[in-house]
Amino acid sequence: MTDQPPPFRQTRRSLPIALLRAREAVMGPLRGMLATSGVNEQKWRVLRVLQERGPLELSQVAAEAVLLLSSLTRMVGPMVEEGLISRMTPPEDRRKSIVAITPVGLALVNAHAKQSAAILGRIETEFGHDRLEALLDLLEDLQKLDLNPVAPGAERKPSSKAKR
Repeated sequence: MTDQPPPFRQTRRSLPIALLRAREAVMGPLRGMLATSGVNEQKWRVLRVLQERGPLELSQVAAEAVLLLSSLTRMVGPMVEEGLISRMTPPEDRRKSIVAITPVGLALVNAHAKQSAAILGRIETEFGHDRLEALLDLLEDLQKLDLNPVAPGAERKPSSKAKR
């Protein structure tokens, strides 16, 4: 008897592929909006995080903007040169970098606010407010799962998260 791999779900019902398809459906119109300003989606996420949260340490920005810290570190210099953000090093800890949105960066975010709201409003109208809120809640729950592999011989602790 030969060992057969377990069957895969069909790709149309594969969670990773479905998430990527949904991301592309949402990001397509936003990329079109951003193309007019020359800012890519990664820079947009950084600007939105800083606009919403204020000055932050780089690792906090990376986590909030869903970027690798190394990617964000490479982005900071050009964003400072473009006048979108400012960077400072706190005197009490020279290892840290704090970044903040500048008036130029804020103006760019504000320039896209109406179009961004229209895109997201269309999604909410076509998908449904309640369904969108439920989807966002489910995605938050999914993000909280600990899906990292368990080391051989180690036991995974039971999740304390309540199931819906």
